[in-house]
Amino acid sequence: MLKARLRKARSGNTQPSFALDVALEIPPGITIVFGPSGAGKSTLLDCIAGLLKPDNGRIEIAGEVLLDVEQRIDVPPAKRKIAYVFQSLALFPHMTVEQNAAYGLAELPAPQRASRVKAMLEAFHVDQLTKRKGHELSGGEQQRVALARSLATSPRLLLLDEPLTALDEGLKKSIIEDLRKWNAAQNIPILYVTHSRAEVDALGERVIALDQGKIVSTGTPHEVLDAPRRSSIAQASGFENLFSGVVTELREADGVMRVQLVHGACEIETPLGHAAVATAVRLAIRAGDILLATERPYGLSARNVIAGKIISLEQRGTMFVAQVAADSDGAVIFTVHLTLGAKRSLELDVNRPVWLVIKTHSCHVLED
Repeated sequence: MLKARLRKARSGNTQPSFALDVALEIPPGITIVFGPSGAGKSTLLDCIAGLLKPDNGRIEIAGEVLLDVEQRIDVPPAKRKIAYVFQSLALFPHMTVEQNAAYGLAELPAPQRASRVKAMLEAFHVDQLTKRKGHELSGGEQQRVALARSLATSPRLLLLDEPLTALDEGLKKSIIEDLRKWNAAQNIPILYVTHSRAEVDALGERVIALDQGKIVSTGTPHEVLDAPRRSSIAQASGFENLFSGVVTELREADGVMRVQLVHGACEIETPLGHAAVATAVRLAIRAGDILLATERPYGLSARNVIAGKIISLEQRGTMFVAQVAADSDGAVIFTVHLTLGAKRSLELDVNRPVWLVIKTHSCHVLED
């Protein structure tokens, strides 16, 4: 179990001031640290690793205090038994794969060192590459070696700062599965920083959403990313439609409210939020949660049926992305995802009048 309570402020002439203020407990298993750029994700990991000293706080792992600013306890990074893997892997170019994996094991007897290296290289499927050097490896192979090198030291905590960003989805999935298998046996806390929703879904047992140096929500990936509380988290987790609006009506008996979008006459029914009439709110809606109809639909459970016109239509891979103006002056524009078949069968094209169909619970009221 990792327990950390940290405060760290920084300011400079070239960057705006920033303050990290978090308290967290991380059990064994994989915990995702998710948030937009500049949220403080890397700063958090650097403080835990001992690379950055917080102004105040305490860090404890498995009952051992690694940092207590008030008590003037600050265990050096090399003695914290924490493994840290960065996006830039920094393998030693003059060393072979085997030598890289053994780098942190100099204090072990040679037979034990060789056994540990062999086991880790096998666990990450690079045991056939032992004599190759870094420049002879692919990106995926380099990442596997970097993980093997970090974990060969038997750390009690693993920190991963966007380690798979440069890899394609197939390689990511394979390496993630190897990491899962390794930790099923070791059962240590892992803090994994990413901005990729696909990695969150593949890895995350728990998610911590960080924004502007503070934890804004924690829970399962579904709880945190499918029902975001902040605009920045909604954007980072893939919500394409973000709108400002004003509450015009509360219907508490139905558990809903009406929100008029700013700069237009468009009104949307949303789940009841903690807001009074005339309060400004922000809404997030996924492009994939919006349906299009070429005739006005009736008899639907979806409560939002909005007239509009397609103003752009662009194919992206196996789908089309439509921009739909909900007002004649184009003040409110929705992004909608369509399959190729839907675009073809509905004969959709630019300037085609359509109706947007949105379920109430697809409209997420944010806390901004």
